[in-house]
Amino acid sequence: MDRRAFIWGAMALLGGPLAAQAQAGRVPRVGFLCARSGPSSHTVAFLHGLRELGYAEGKDILIEWRFAPEGRPDPFPDLAAELVRLKVDLIVVASPPAIRPTKEATTRIPIIMAQSDDPIGAGFVTSLARPGGNITGLSFMAPELSGKQLELLKAAVPRASRVAVLSDINDRFAGRQLGAVQRAAGMLGVKLQPLPIRGAAKDFDRAFAAMRKARAEGLVVLPDVMFFDHQERLTTLAAKSRLPAVYGEREFADAGGLMAYGPNYDDLFRRSAYYVDRILKGAKPADLPVEQPTKFELVINMKTAKALGLTIPPSVLLRADQVIE
Repeated sequence: MDRRAFIWGAMALLGGPLAAQAQAGRVPRVGFLCARSGPSSHTVAFLHGLRELGYAEGKDILIEWRFAPEGRPDPFPDLAAELVRLKVDLIVVASPPAIRPTKEATTRIPIIMAQSDDPIGAGFVTSLARPGGNITGLSFMAPELSGKQLELLKAAVPRASRVAVLSDINDRFAGRQLGAVQRAAGMLGVKLQPLPIRGAAKDFDRAFAAMRKARAEGLVVLPDVMFFDHQERLTTLAAKSRLPAVYGEREFADAGGLMAYGPNYDDLFRRSAYYVDRILKGAKPADLPVEQPTKFELVINMKTAKALGLTIPPSVLLRADQVIE
């Protein structure tokens, strides 16, 4: 079965009755805005979180799902404005690039960030403890995690002295992430090859050609929605180039990437349901602290390691939360 069809099926089972069958009376309506072109395990985790709190989609709560159309350069202002026109009770923003357009679309409707790289630096909240305004939610501390990615890659592949770094040229926070990697590289004695790309197929091909030309011995893929949407292409190109690579989301290791390190994103989306519940029960976003992840996971794909001829040191394997055999 197609992965996306499977996820839609899981969402339907979790959601229960269709919206048209909602019970009579006032049913809260929640907007859900995502940069991806369709549902993922994160959306299923969000529904799990709602169900754990007693909500069934179409019965106790209505969800206006809005996914970014493929190939459309900047759909978020229009999608956010559409949710505002629908007068939803609150908006869950599932992707960092969609937060600012949603904030600009409304100062009245509560906004929940399911994930945000730097909400204070971006001006979304005044502080983590007291957000102020109409925005709260979760932050995943991307810059710090990017440096840790390189540290783990170097520990797993000690010989790697030249490492390429893929970043999204359109990501306003990529510079901070790259800065964290550069600081880690200085301490580890690693020479970096930064490669910002836009996301077209030819960009990926050119980037990997540049890595091979520079004889890169490893690859760090910075956490970014664009890269998440190209998991198969990235892991395939890394395998063909025989490059040990570390990614920011565990799904890459599941898809054949060597390593992944980062927060458990499904947990973040499940936790987003808590904010939905609190706000629907009368809490104000300004008074709900922005939370940071408490659970991080290191996943290592030993099948990929063997295919690359790598022997992962026992010290690294002992740190792994999961080893894919």
